[in-house]
Amino acid sequence: MDLGLRNKVAIVAAASQGLGRAVAAELAREGARVAICARNADRLRKTAEEISQSTGSDVFHQALDVTDSTRVQQFVAAVEQRFGRVDICVTNAGGPPAKAFLDISVEEWRRAVELTLMSTVYFAREVLPRMQRQRWGRLITITSMSVKQPIDGLLLSNSLRAAVTGLARTLANEFGPYQITVNNVCPGYTLTERLGELADRMAGQLGASREQIFERWKAQVPLGRLAQPEEFAALVAFLCSERAGYINGTTIAVDGGWIRSLL
Repeated sequence: MDLGLRNKVAIVAAASQGLGRAVAAELAREGARVAICARNADRLRKTAEEISQSTGSDVFHQALDVTDSTRVQQFVAAVEQRFGRVDICVTNAGGPPAKAFLDISVEEWRRAVELTLMSTVYFAREVLPRMQRQRWGRLITITSMSVKQPIDGLLLSNSLRAAVTGLARTLANEFGPYQITVNNVCPGYTLTERLGELADRMAGQLGASREQIFERWKAQVPLGRLAQPEEFAALVAFLCSERAGYINGTTIAVDGGWIRSLL
């Protein structure tokens, strides 16, 4: 299937590893020109080189913190200067810490708001006017299955990723007339560095091993396994494509059936 992504310009945030990296690589394989950002400059450079070598795509990279609105603004402007336009933006950020309500300080709430919600706002403010002028665009937010079914111990993520979902759904209405689609994609238990960190934290609390925690999670999923990042990235690439032009304002889970709700 030709997704119509050849020579489209795609920004992918927090793309030095994990889901962001998988999405950037998938878009590059489909022929998109990709721009990636993350905080760790060395890891980001290595990722850009590896994606470029494996796909033949032109990959632009710039180290930045997505909670810094000025740096986000400068990055998007640099992408436009490098490639001439911005067609696709996939927002992403590392998850806030896993804590119970009474263990979370007010400052931790503020940092989580900046990381999870405001980083999406900063990118949306930069890319949507550009997409609006060209009357075409794709904005995808990477959230979590917690927006459909809260996960115990992930209070900050449960709260703020739901806010991102509400933001995206509203933007879908506002910018739809310009042929800009805005959708949320919710990863389930996916084999990334982040999942390993969560497993180690839970294992320490329960006196178990990482593998035992993984087995516990697998047992909750009807497919009986954890996802590979590439499986998640495949859906994101489709939503970014010409083929997905009538999918707008949706929140789609890639979770192997973990969420039990009907919608």
